[in-house]
Amino acid sequence: MFGWAAAMREPADEYREAWTQGTSRAIDALHNSGWLAGGVAQATAQMVGPMMALNARPDPTLLGGAFPASQWARGVEKRFSAWARNPYSCDLTARQNLGQLCAQAVKGWFGTGEIAGLVRYRKREGNTHGTKIQLIPSSRIPQQAKAPNTHQGVLLDRDGYPTAYAIENYDPTKPGLIEEKVVQARDRWGRLVVIHVHDSPATVVRGLTVMMPVLQVLRQYDQLTNATLTAALVQALFAATVQSDAPTDEVLKMLQTEDEQTEQITSGGFDAFMAARAEWYASTKIDLGQAGKIVHMFPNEKLSFLRSEHPNENFKPAAKLLLLEIARCLGITYEQLTGDREGATYSSERMGGGENWLLISERRQNVPARLMQIAYESWLEEDIELGGTPFPGGIDGFYANRDRACLADWRGPPKPTADDLKTSKANETKLKNRIITREMWCAEEGVDWEDVDDQLLQEQENGPRIGLNPPPAPTPQPGRPQGGGGGAISEGEEGDEDEDKDERNGNR
Repeated sequence: MFGWAAAMREPADEYREAWTQGTSRAIDALHNSGWLAGGVAQATAQMVGPMMALNARPDPTLLGGAFPASQWARGVEKRFSAWARNPYSCDLTARQNLGQLCAQAVKGWFGTGEIAGLVRYRKREGNTHGTKIQLIPSSRIPQQAKAPNTHQGVLLDRDGYPTAYAIENYDPTKPGLIEEKVVQARDRWGRLVVIHVHDSPATVVRGLTVMMPVLQVLRQYDQLTNATLTAALVQALFAATVQSDAPTDEVLKMLQTEDEQTEQITSGGFDAFMAARAEWYASTKIDLGQAGKIVHMFPNEKLSFLRSEHPNENFKPAAKLLLLEIARCLGITYEQLTGDREGATYSSERMGGGENWLLISERRQNVPARLMQIAYESWLEEDIELGGTPFPGGIDGFYANRDRACLADWRGPPKPTADDLKTSKANETKLKNRIITREMWCAEEGVDWEDVDDQLLQEQENGPRIGLNPPPAPTPQPGRPQGGGGGAISEGEEGDEDEDKDERNGNR
C-alpha cells in the first residue's frame, strides 16, 4: 500500500480528464477485439432486442370518462408502432427503424458512455408525422468547445441544468465542412431538442464508457495470447537440438542430405568431391525419404526432437480469468461471452443469468428505454396536435399534463432461461398462488398480454371456420390434486429435484 498514492477529486473532473483517451481506447478495442465486439452485441441484444415494445400506461384519472384508459393506450401503441417501424417516418436519414436506431445507440453507449442525438421535424411526402430522430456521434459535442461558459460542450445554468449544447454540425453535402453551433436543449414549448442520455454520478455532465475498468485487462489478454502464440511459433521453427562435442560444421553436415553435401563439397574441386563420395559409400545409410530421414550419429551424440510447450496448462485458467472480468463489466456471463460451457450446469446457468438479468434490466430502463421514451413523447405530442389521438383539452391539455399522459413501460427481450420447462412450472405455481399476474408473466416473456388475448380470441373464432376442432380438455388423473393446490409437487418435479442433486454432485 506504500506506493498507492490515490487522489480525491470531483467526479466531474475525473470524467473530464478521462473522457477523450478512455473513449478513444474503448472504441479502438471494440473495432479490434472479437471478444469485446461479440460481448457488446450479446449485451445489446439482451437489452434491446429487435424493437422495444411500448406499454402505454397513462393516468386513468387524467382521461376521465371520455376515453377508457386501456382503449386509449391500445390505440396509441398501434399508431406509435406503425411510425416506429418505418425508417422513412422515424429516421431523419430514412435508413433505420426506431429499433435499429436504439440498438446502434446502445452499442455506441458501450463505447462512449452516452447517447447523443437530435429530435428534428422534417415532413416528407407520404409521411403522416414530421417528427424524426437523428443520432449523432458523442464526439460531435466537443470537450473543448468554442462557445464560452461550457462544461465539456454543455451549457449549464446555476442549478446544473443543461440549457444548451455546443454541437459540431457536419454537412454531408459538403465533406470536410464542420461548424460548431449552439443548440438549445428544449424549444419554447418545452419539447426536447437535444438527446443526451448517460448514467453518470451527480454533478457529471457527460458519460463515460462502462468498459473503462477493463481496458487494461483487454490489453493484458492480447499480450497473453500474442506471447503464447509467438512462443509456440518459435518452438515450431526450432524443434530439434543436437548434443555433441564435435564442431558445429561437422554436426550440421550430419543433418544434411546427399544433395546438400554434394553441393557444398563440389565447390572444393573434383578430388574433394571423390573423397567425400568414397567416405559416403563407406558408411551405413538408411533413407526413408526427406520427411522420414534417419541420421546415424557418432557415438555419445544425441539428436532430440522437441514438442511445443505452448499453450501450456496455465494458459487457459489465466485467459479465463481475464475474460471473466470483461464479461462481468459487460453485464453478461462468461458462457455468453465465449460460448464455452465446459463444467456449466442448469443451476449455474440459471444463477448466472438471474444475477446478470438484474443488471440488464437496470441498464435497459436507464439507457435504451430513455431514448425510446424521448421518441414516444415527441411523437405523441405531434399526434395529439394532428388529431390522431384524442385527448381532453387537445394539445393545450397535453402540455398541462405531459408527465401523466406519457407514462409508459418498455418491454425488451425475455429473461433467458436454462430450462424453459422448469421455468414454466415455477411461473404456473406462482400464478395459481396469485404471486404474479398474467401481465407480469407475459412481460417476462417479452410480449403484451392484451396482444396474446387478442390473438387467442382470433384463433378461437377462426378455428371452426376452417374446420379445426378445439383441443381436448385435459383428463383429470385419479389421486392428483386439482386446481391451485399451492405447495403440492406434481409428477416430474420430484425427478427434477433429483436431477439438480445429480448436477451438484457431479454425477451427470
